[in-house]
Amino acid sequence: MTSDARLHPNLPSKGEEAPCAIPMSPSPVLFATLPTASGHLFGRATLNMPGSLNALSLAMVDLLDPQLAAWAADPRVAGVVLDAAGDRAFCAGGDVVSLAKEIRALHRSHPSAVPASAADFFEHEYRLNHRIHTFAKPLLVWGHGIVMGGGIGLMTGASHRVATPQIRLAMPEIGIGLYPDVGGSWFLPRLPGGAGLFLALTGALLNAADALFAGMADFALHAEDRDALLQAIGDGNWLGQAQADAARLSHLIEALAGRGVELPASPLRKHLERINTVIGHDRLTDIAPRLAALADDADPWLAQAGAVFVKGSPTSAALALEMQRRCRHASLADALRLEYQASVGCCAHEDFAEGVRALLIDKDKAPSWQPATLAEVTPAWIDAHLTPRFAGPHPLADLT
Repeated sequence: MTSDARLHPNLPSKGEEAPCAIPMSPSPVLFATLPTASGHLFGRATLNMPGSLNALSLAMVDLLDPQLAAWAADPRVAGVVLDAAGDRAFCAGGDVVSLAKEIRALHRSHPSAVPASAADFFEHEYRLNHRIHTFAKPLLVWGHGIVMGGGIGLMTGASHRVATPQIRLAMPEIGIGLYPDVGGSWFLPRLPGGAGLFLALTGALLNAADALFAGMADFALHAEDRDALLQAIGDGNWLGQAQADAARLSHLIEALAGRGVELPASPLRKHLERINTVIGHDRLTDIAPRLAALADDADPWLAQAGAVFVKGSPTSAALALEMQRRCRHASLADALRLEYQASVGCCAHEDFAEGVRALLIDKDKAPSWQPATLAEVTPAWIDAHLTPRFAGPHPLADLT
């Protein structure tokens, strides 16, 4: 889950609809099947809330997950395409405004209580993330425009991840009192060097070249190639055998990519050695002054990263570090179980709702973090965020 794209005010404003734009519909997710030359089908799921940058809601999750399960079980379906309506965003993250409003309303009468809808959202979202990571057939995600937090959670586990030159990715949760979830505690430590922790602590914005370098995307195509790719899928002869069909899908994408896609330079690649030095292998109290110093750097990308860290929630910074430490060698399922506890814990404490209020509701950009400094964030405070808040078996106990 993530904050709104307004965490990055320099992102492009609304533009013209892309070719192959999906007609508007009351449904927040559109489903279709694409016939193919071999008689097989490709499922197509399209996030359909462009006005909210396709921010992921519980209703959207509860539409997507059972449909993916049905397609996985249907022998006629050879693969799946997941894309989005509109030209601005694949998915700017989770619907944090609704969650924050529910938390604040409940805390007026029941401090530290967690709305049932919030716990349900995290459980269902993480089940969807796990399904995508373990999907038994080729699953292509079309990454175009803004892809943040929960959007990265949808994209990162897919077998075929396409980035257009307009893609902008980030895990900017530190700015709203959360941490990189949706499996981020598991996949960010697996990025090159110290990049994963750097991204978690700074919300740094990535482009298509960064995504390819970091292994967060597999292919780059022009935005206008989506129609051609869908046509190629329809013209394809699929076997209904996952490995063979995955290779065929890769070949189709590579054939389109062979036309040439010009990408901007990768700041992440350019600065990785310096990032590794800043992150090091130290405690957060040692890393923090080095990150804060970046706010005055001559490089705008590094300066923006440093400034976000300085303004971010101290609890979020410490929680992000602890989650990555605990999940570095964990399975994805175990990481998602711990993330469930952490995310519900964030709903029980104040920074999450306060961060969303300051940035997205009242928009005063002056959150009152509790605690206000890293020095006040103790190991016991972080443990309190990770305390199980459920009776009986873990809600995600069945994930393997």
